[in-house]
Amino acid sequence: MTAGPAWSLADIPDQAGRTIVVTGTTVGGLGHHTALELARRGARVVLAGRTGSRLADTAKAIRAEVPNAELEHLTVDLSDLGSVRRAAAEAGSVGPIHVLVNNAGVMGTPYHRTDEHLELQMATNHFGPFLLTGLLMPQLIASTAARVVTVSSTMHKIARSAPLDDPLRQQGRYSRWPVYGRSKLANLLFTYELDRRARRSSVPVKALAAHPGFAGTHLAANGQYGRARGGRATILDAAVKAVSQSAAAGAWPTLMAATADLPGATFCGPGGLGEMSGTPRIVTSTRLSYDEAAQRRLWEISEQVTGVRYP
Repeated sequence: MTAGPAWSLADIPDQAGRTIVVTGTTVGGLGHHTALELARRGARVVLAGRTGSRLADTAKAIRAEVPNAELEHLTVDLSDLGSVRRAAAEAGSVGPIHVLVNNAGVMGTPYHRTDEHLELQMATNHFGPFLLTGLLMPQLIASTAARVVTVSSTMHKIARSAPLDDPLRQQGRYSRWPVYGRSKLANLLFTYELDRRARRSSVPVKALAAHPGFAGTHLAANGQYGRARGGRATILDAAVKAVSQSAAAGAWPTLMAATADLPGATFCGPGGLGEMSGTPRIVTSTRLSYDEAAQRRLWEISEQVTGVRYP
């Protein structure tokens, strides 16, 4: 189901004077194209990613199109809660933050536990962003009109239950795709709960979500093989791109959520058949994502795991 008029890049207002943090900005991915369009319209963009070299590559790619782009770098591995804490402390120097785009993620990875004993997909896609958002909340509040945009996926629809089990223990046999779907459901549960809590506390922050449809990124190959090039990874990467919309188009719903005049708890996605591609619109998520009891319980679990408490 879709609603509302179509949106296009031409609808992005001037972003001069605004500071926007975008996570997961590898060249060619959704975060890169999100950062590019925001920089093109004058935003000061903080590129956040795991390695300095990749951040430099992204900055170079953006400046090839926007020579005067105002860019900063923030090194953070969202699967590592210690790295998230260090990055948030470093980000204190950028001052008020107007938009945080929680874009970084992994997909369909083999079973792995982080140093904090968290399953990798849930750590990267949910717990890391939950901690980062909480630690940056004072800077978001300082902007007086901020928003947090978290990138989910249509794969949240395959989740049969919310991820409310003990995150430090594996429940049954690991299956990468159901776990991925639950991590993307977690993005929506987090978004809706954050927005409700902010409104209840009169905090000047809105939370919105977006999904890219079926976009031609390296995410699938990276998840399956840990790389986007070489052998089967190259074949899978090429197959995905052959049947999907571009990563640039996949970034449109995120850009809509980050810049359009929308209420909190809005979900943006492609307006085409099956929400796989097309011009972005307001879309709806599954009934399970709107379960307020599940939202509250996941929030409690996330606070316990990360140790962060939101204002």
